[in-house]
Amino acid sequence: MGVERTADQRARAGAVSEEGGALAQPSRIGSPVRFLVPLAVLAGAALLAVATAVAIGSVPLTPGEVLAVFTGGGEPLHRTLVLELRLPRALAAFAVGGLLAVAGALMQVLLRNPLADPYVLGLSGGAAVGALAAMLAGLGMALVSGAAFVGALFSTLLVFGLAHGTGSWTPTRLLLTGVVVASGWGALVTFMLAVGPTEQLPGMLYWLMGDLAYARSPWLALAALAVAVAVAVPLGRSLNVLARGPLQAAALGVAVRPLEWGVYVAASVLTAVAVTTAGSIGFVGLVVPHMLRLVLGNDQRLILPAAALAGGALLALADVFARTLIAPEQLPVGVITAMLGVPLFLYLLHRSR
Repeated sequence: MGVERTADQRARAGAVSEEGGALAQPSRIGSPVRFLVPLAVLAGAALLAVATAVAIGSVPLTPGEVLAVFTGGGEPLHRTLVLELRLPRALAAFAVGGLLAVAGALMQVLLRNPLADPYVLGLSGGAAVGALAAMLAGLGMALVSGAAFVGALFSTLLVFGLAHGTGSWTPTRLLLTGVVVASGWGALVTFMLAVGPTEQLPGMLYWLMGDLAYARSPWLALAALAVAVAVAVPLGRSLNVLARGPLQAAALGVAVRPLEWGVYVAASVLTAVAVTTAGSIGFVGLVVPHMLRLVLGNDQRLILPAAALAGGALLALADVFARTLIAPEQLPVGVITAMLGVPLFLYLLHRSR
């Protein structure tokens, strides 16, 4: 118990990367009120974002009409729009955004680099190869999603095996292995786009840019998000110590290697579920954790649930813009996240200088 308390105190003192990158110093949360207030604000923002996604569309609905649907009334058209189309898509957007943000936060701790994101190790490339191969084979969207998940997990195992090898494991070795594997996947994706039938190219490109149009069942992604937060938050103290480097973490009693591989597998599975649900959506897993650390500090017990809520709210709102910006046509939601993410991230970088 004494070691655990000491680890917690020293973890809050600061987190610095031994590989050259640095994470922001964890701020002291103090009272439970200071912990709960930002989470309550983010939860309210997430609820408002989902409600906005349900109400806004080609047929706008008033809050009263949406409430009537949820209380068992409402017109048949409104019930169809809300319960069968907009609500599942809004929940899927929230779940995918939360998964990517949590995975990004975990990856930044693992690599001790605030600029890491869920796709840095090539997982999205493996998912893309699996999905595009299924599309070229003429399979349905359910099988395309399954192929994407298999491709993502295969990429995870490939990077794991190559990075582990017979030598010592380091975040730098893992990162370089992921970059090389991602380059290989990128070459395969380019080849598939070059040889694919012209009529299939729009669907393939939409998937590569991230698209929630076919995300009709959000429950797997929501369950994965809930489990991830429930498991990761109790490990927040150990993750705080790990962010300082493996030597200090080991000296403070943390089982470094199992924790590192556990974080890697967890981040990979979360990203695989997100990519399977909505394709490759960029910037959410990079910008959201980075932004939260600038505002809330670097205590993972706060950052991880906050990332789930903020990432979900961001993607739900981004999907509203994707559906309405050039209505009746729809944009891939990944285009919106890039348009929002690039200037926001540049601003955050300028602010943190």
